[in-house]
Amino acid sequence: QVQLVESGGGLVQAGGSLRLSCAASGSIASINAMGWYRQAPGKQRELVARIFVGGSINYGDSVKGRYTISRDNAKNTVYLQMNSLKSADTGVYYCNAQDYLFRNFWGQGTQVTVSS
Repeated sequence: QVQLVESGGGLVQAGGSLRLSCAASGSIASINAMGWYRQAPGKQRELVARIFVGGSINYGDSVKGRYTISRDNAKNTVYLQMNSLKSADTGVYYCNAQDYLFRNFWGQGTQVTVSS
């Protein structure tokens, strides 16, 4: 099992920045990828960014060029730097970890609200 604890959400004005953190614990060695998904009201959860153990990174199309995912292996923590935020970025951001058996683990979610 993997446990995930997120932090860093909040309220920001359009054009501003926020950084999210996600600390993993438990079966760390089983993790193949960690990342972030978000869910806006009335919409499906969507991929924001994901980083694999080997270093490959995926970004959702709507955040490319504005968001950066990074990791600190020593702290078992993944970060999401969000710049040039838009009102469309508002939603609950969930940290995700996927293991080598393709099982998904989720954090509790952190609210990001961008005011226009």
